[in-house]
Amino acid sequence: MPQAIRPSVPAMRTESTVFAVLLSISFCHLLNDMVQSLIPSLYPMFKADFGLDFARVGLITLAYQSTASVLQPLVGLYTDRRPMPYSLPIGVAFTLLGLLLLSVAPSFPVLLLASGLVGIGSSVFHPESTRVARMASGGRLGLAQSVFQVGGNFGQSLGPLLAAFIIIPHGQRSIAWFSGASLLGMGLLTGVGRWYSRQRSMPQPHRRSGEWEAAARLPPRTVARALIVLFFLVFSKYFYLASLTSYYTFYLISKFHLSVQNAQLHLFVFLGAVATGTLIGGPVGDRIGRKSVIWVSILGVLPFTLALPYADLLWTGVLTFVIGLVIASAFSAIVVYAQELVPGKVGTIGGLFFGLAFGIGGISAAALGALADLTSIEFVYQVCAFLPAIGLLTGLLPDLDRPLRRLAPV
Repeated sequence: MPQAIRPSVPAMRTESTVFAVLLSISFCHLLNDMVQSLIPSLYPMFKADFGLDFARVGLITLAYQSTASVLQPLVGLYTDRRPMPYSLPIGVAFTLLGLLLLSVAPSFPVLLLASGLVGIGSSVFHPESTRVARMASGGRLGLAQSVFQVGGNFGQSLGPLLAAFIIIPHGQRSIAWFSGASLLGMGLLTGVGRWYSRQRSMPQPHRRSGEWEAAARLPPRTVARALIVLFFLVFSKYFYLASLTSYYTFYLISKFHLSVQNAQLHLFVFLGAVATGTLIGGPVGDRIGRKSVIWVSILGVLPFTLALPYADLLWTGVLTFVIGLVIASAFSAIVVYAQELVPGKVGTIGGLFFGLAFGIGGISAAALGALADLTSIEFVYQVCAFLPAIGLLTGLLPDLDRPLRRLAPV
């Protein structure tokens, strides 16, 4: 171990993970994303009630994901300079407003406006929540990021169930019943904001000097190239995920003639697999390295995505479960890896990559909807099957894990 960095290592061990805070923001992430996931879960109802084609369905996704994608990096950049502990409940308030408007929307343009407000809520919530997760990590960065993200994934998986058994039978106005979830989230995040404020006023012993030292050894051109590679990997992951989160129910209804409720149950199983994979990916990355997790997560699903368009109903369920489990494990690793590439820019990196995920999801949903109108929903899955091959670009990423392991105590 290099002598110059020995004094910084014990500080890494003396700080413990604050699980109460991690679980609080994870639960609020669950509530926030549960509300958001109601939107794509209600596409069949909106399609029938408002006479929408697939292209307009995709535009709804574009509305709420584009506002999130554009604003999140800007919010992250601002809060890196001026942290805003109480911005967290404010973000959920925008989601609440969008939810209430969605329940009474009389036309397609109002649906777009309501969806955009939900996206603004995400743009405020995610960057600062990512910072809180890192502050509460106690050095277990992958674990903290996974705990935070898995709340959102479980919330997304609940959306289809709630839509199938509550909103679909009772109609559009029943969407307002879920405003209580947003109010609960605002209350909990006010408490998290108080903890955040106290932490900012205290001396911070946890400074991962080893991480900063390892990142500082990389030339700026290498860092820029690595970030570009990560953007392509996020593109591959979220473009493919958009094909399932936005159109999986339509695919099942079209190909296997399932009812809307049965199709929503299949979507719930897939989103549950995504949540489980997210929880696994972070801790595994802490142990074996982020790059290894990224390799397996992106490229590893390629055989399964290639087989999916030709599977029967049983194997469709099995394959989508495996795809969700494996591909979801990458995002925690990608976010932490990027934060290690650019130390000191936690909010900017968090906002950039969450925003990128939302933006890709929105643009790809609109593009895939237009493609489905021109061809068929089955053809969409045949085309998207090749996207995980982009995972081969992982080989261009520098190995940050080796220097970090050398800097850590044995």
